[in-house]
Amino acid sequence: MGKQETPLPFLFMVDFIHFLIPMIDKKTLIDLAEAYLQDSPNYLVDVLVGSGNVITIEIDNDEGVDINDCAALSRHLESILDRDTEDFELTVTSVGLTSPFKTPRQYRKHEGEEVEVLNKKGVKLTGILESSDNEGFTLSITKKVKPEGAKRKVEVTDRVRYMFDEVKYTKYLIRFK
Repeated sequence: MGKQETPLPFLFMVDFIHFLIPMIDKKTLIDLAEAYLQDSPNYLVDVLVGSGNVITIEIDNDEGVDINDCAALSRHLESILDRDTEDFELTVTSVGLTSPFKTPRQYRKHEGEEVEVLNKKGVKLTGILESSDNEGFTLSITKKVKPEGAKRKVEVTDRVRYMFDEVKYTKYLIRFK
């Protein structure tokens, strides 16, 4: 009995086709977006380039991003990139309100606000983002403890310093009161 050939799965064939499409250089996209944004209150947070040149550019602003800002950056990039050379799909978006912070400027934006931090040891903490710099941030954590011999719990505030590489994520915490 002869060996029966197994047809390649369709998804493999689609991925193979995407493999043949030249990838748009992420560094080029970063440079183009940063140059465009340099004189605006908006700033670049992240550039993602997926298979098939699916591009997502995330921007932020200390006061909130206007949809017109996203559209303007999208039109600017579309006018520079050559669809005849490289086919692509482009999305320019603002970061989500509860998306993890990716840049030091996002930490500065949220100073004085309540955040959730998951450190690389797997410990999740909530507290006030007290301060930040280009290396890390300080979290102010308030908890109730009962001192020895006391009848009531008292609030104690600890300040914890984290370097950015010590945390898996930090994100703004929304509370409905």
